[in-house]
Amino acid sequence: MPPIKVGSRKIGPNEEPFIIAEMSGNHNGSKERAIEIIKRAAQTGVDCLKFQTYTGDTITLNSTKTDFVINDEKSLWNGRQIHGLYDEAHTPWKWHEELFQTANDHGVIAFSSPFDETAVDFLNDLGVPMFKVASFEITHLPLIRKIGQTGKPVIISTGMASMEEIETAIQTAKESGTDDIIILKCTSQYPANASDANLETIADMTERFGVQVGLSDHTLGIGVGIAAIGYGATVIEKHFTIDRAEGGVDSEFSMEPHEMKLLKEETSRAWHARGKVHYDGTENEQKSKQFRQSIYPSRDIAEGEVFSADNLKICRPGLSLSPSSWDELIGKRAKRAIEMGDRLNSDDL
Repeated sequence: MPPIKVGSRKIGPNEEPFIIAEMSGNHNGSKERAIEIIKRAAQTGVDCLKFQTYTGDTITLNSTKTDFVINDEKSLWNGRQIHGLYDEAHTPWKWHEELFQTANDHGVIAFSSPFDETAVDFLNDLGVPMFKVASFEITHLPLIRKIGQTGKPVIISTGMASMEEIETAIQTAKESGTDDIIILKCTSQYPANASDANLETIADMTERFGVQVGLSDHTLGIGVGIAAIGYGATVIEKHFTIDRAEGGVDSEFSMEPHEMKLLKEETSRAWHARGKVHYDGTENEQKSKQFRQSIYPSRDIAEGEVFSADNLKICRPGLSLSPSSWDELIGKRAKRAIEMGDRLNSDDL
């Protein structure tokens, strides 16, 4: 599967994992805090900083009817009017250019999830290198079609989606003008349980849909993200904040800087550890073979003497004849005089 080029980076199975820090609404309405989040994310070594581009009016209706109020006791936002929640969480469009430039100045790629067609035009005019389709928008085919028409890479989250919905989203993006597609295994629960991550699906998705697959992870901690690398994930996306204690719409399931830094380091280590199918020990292991056991004379042995448990011992180091030759050796006669501690070889049989 060929890599996908995004800015100066490549995303692919033969590249180190591409780590995305998602700011979402954790700026808490402060542009200064948003800038600080970008700077702190850059210090962790992440590859990318992702935003969300919408307003309360572009994403929903300003209504207080039942349909427009969250009614879920398990939700962090239970009882909130949808428009009010999104109006609070949105990143003002007038901030975008400065935030993108700040990210670029600190060596981090910046892009965003648009939630309607006007946001696609806005982001494209700002020169974003790729787009993200959020899980809840995977059935918004006009939006995906609009993104595809830019010809830029697109990442599609698949939380809640059926195989048919995923296939349709991929096909829509391709038919609209882009072949650079990555899908993310995602559990649309905030926070999500590790037991619901179902990472086995990543390998199946890679084979079934023929595109790169990553993970949009809403679980707590870094364990699930690291484990995903072993299943072939090329991208890991996690929400990011400076300090969960400071609050914010997504703070409860967001990573703090020290955690994000650890995620970046450990996913890289996990990727390198995948290696290839290999037996017989690595080159670096060869010296360790001396710590095996092998067969040595436990006393001086005369030429013609019969090898037995009385004059041989299996012991360390592993520089003599392998213990696997014990049965073949016992009962044979020595072809030469051998001193205690001399190495044995096959010619001595």
